[in-house]
Amino acid sequence: MANLAGINLALQTPFNEDGSVNYEAWEQLIDQYIDAGVQGLVLGSGTGQHPYLTEKECDELFRIGIRKIGGRCNAVCQSSALNIDEVIRRSKRAEELGANALMVLPPYLEGPSDNDGLFDFYRDIDGQVGIDIVGYNIPQATGISVSPELYLRLNELKNFNYIKDSAGDLTTHQRYLQVGGQVLNGCDTTTPFALMAGAVGAIWGGANFAPVEAVAIYGHIAEGRHAEALTLWKRLLPAMLHIWTHDYVPCVLAAAHLRGFGTGNVRRPLRPLDQAGKNEIRLALGPLLEGDR
Repeated sequence: MANLAGINLALQTPFNEDGSVNYEAWEQLIDQYIDAGVQGLVLGSGTGQHPYLTEKECDELFRIGIRKIGGRCNAVCQSSALNIDEVIRRSKRAEELGANALMVLPPYLEGPSDNDGLFDFYRDIDGQVGIDIVGYNIPQATGISVSPELYLRLNELKNFNYIKDSAGDLTTHQRYLQVGGQVLNGCDTTTPFALMAGAVGAIWGGANFAPVEAVAIYGHIAEGRHAEALTLWKRLLPAMLHIWTHDYVPCVLAAAHLRGFGTGNVRRPLRPLDQAGKNEIRLALGPLLEGDR
């Protein structure tokens, strides 16, 4: 079983202005984030615009990324797709390339939403791979909630050892923790509180623009320095609230670019921030940008 404790940064995918993937910038980002101390990188993440990447592009990002990581931190690959055969194909390919774990969305967009259907979906994948599966609870995007009762059943599967919870409901999050297994927080605005409650780590999109701070918060909480963690959290909070309540990916990428990470470009159909949006994200980043001077 992979140890995904700590900050698993949901890695942005750097694009050129024409929307093509900038693989050179991808390698540079990996070095930057590993140097910042992250314990893992999630390749092909939602923050990395997974829905708008082709399977071929994901394979190339995984190939280059896992090689570049070179065992310096965990490599988690998102192998989600609408077609179950494609999920299995993507999952096997990521495993062959050396991924430590897979992140898989439930079958969104008119797929089964009942517990038996969701269990069968993950069981089919579990039987085809030999590395950890990170389930994904993000009902605001998929329309599907992974209940604590279903999570208990999923934990019986050989490789289903983690769940990423991005719903932002600390009640459900703590119910997951009561069930057992390994819970990873995925909601930017609840991160320190989820970690204090017992989450083993986070898969964190906002860490793209604050990797050092994210790692420090995790370290403080892991070592019982909650007051120090909350002091640092106050500097991050304006930006975390902003990205969570606005156009998430364009905001994260713009913020990361302002702090020297990535190109800041998005791929269609996402749209870049207009000047007003850029001014707003710069204002929200104020406490962090002041520290950069």
